[in-house]
Amino acid sequence: MNNQTTSLEYSHFPVMLNEVLKISSPITNKKFIDCTFGGGGYSREILKFSKTNIKAIDRDKKTLSLGKKLEQSFPNRFRFYQIKFSQLDSISDDHVDAVIFDLGLSSIQLDDLERGFSFKSNKKLNMTMGLNEISALDVINNLDEGNLKLIIKILGDEKEASKIAKNIVSYRNVKKITNTSELVKIIEKSKKKIHTKKINPCTKTFQALRIFVNKEITELIYGVVNATKNLKPGGKILVISFHSLEDRIIKYYFTNFSKNKSRPSRYLPESKIAETALFDEYKNKIFRPSKKEIEQNNRSRSAKLRFAVRSNNKFEYPKDLITKFKKYLDLEAINV
Repeated sequence: MNNQTTSLEYSHFPVMLNEVLKISSPITNKKFIDCTFGGGGYSREILKFSKTNIKAIDRDKKTLSLGKKLEQSFPNRFRFYQIKFSQLDSISDDHVDAVIFDLGLSSIQLDDLERGFSFKSNKKLNMTMGLNEISALDVINNLDEGNLKLIIKILGDEKEASKIAKNIVSYRNVKKITNTSELVKIIEKSKKKIHTKKINPCTKTFQALRIFVNKEITELIYGVVNATKNLKPGGKILVISFHSLEDRIIKYYFTNFSKNKSRPSRYLPESKIAETALFDEYKNKIFRPSKKEIEQNNRSRSAKLRFAVRSNNKFEYPKDLITKFKKYLDLEAINV
């Protein structure tokens, strides 16, 4: 265990760390929530600044030992909680200076082939990030063809979702699908074109299943809402996303609940929007990893960082955010 912890500590590359620190500055004597603790990269760097205080969360049980170790090193400045984004209210604190989200899979999860996230290994279908109710094994073998098609099409943006879902059901009628290599063969059989230089034919289906199994869209939406409640006026929420749906949700949230939101009606005064906006004017600026960072950590290549600044208005629940992405929330609520 000690060897594993050491490995996690020193092989973890927090994405766009310099940009996160610059946006969050000044850092000294500030309070943070690190919503994706992972290998502890952001937390350890922030703790280097004097009088900083961090609450860190992660749903992955493999992060627990590292989180507790950091608690021992900084007993009065760092606390770790094994919870999901949607449970942020359980550690509520409305005087936080910055909340950081680094979405998608962590290096810990990607490097552990036994967890079945990768289509490049022959392992048991799993894809759970932690604190899960279901696994990919359950989804693939129990959901009906129609719902499988919806999940693969909507969450994976897979054009051939219908054929993939049909072939999954045909295969499992003969034999239960238990490992990643079986699913890979089904997907490859279903695809008209096999392998381009840009993307593996299995990428979108595996992404869709992973998102569904972990309810990633539900967790993201309720997570950023809970994070906003925790921010003090002038506090910042930073989100690093890795696929277009995540980024679309964050862009919509920051844009439509900021003071520079377009008026839904010309008869509604701009002052009314300014009085209820959760964020100050949002500049729609996107930060991307530098060429040097991508060379050092290729997994950062698709990352996008956005941030917004909390206004001094009273928090009002952003119902329109839930309505806008209800299709995804309903999809992730399907019983398996």
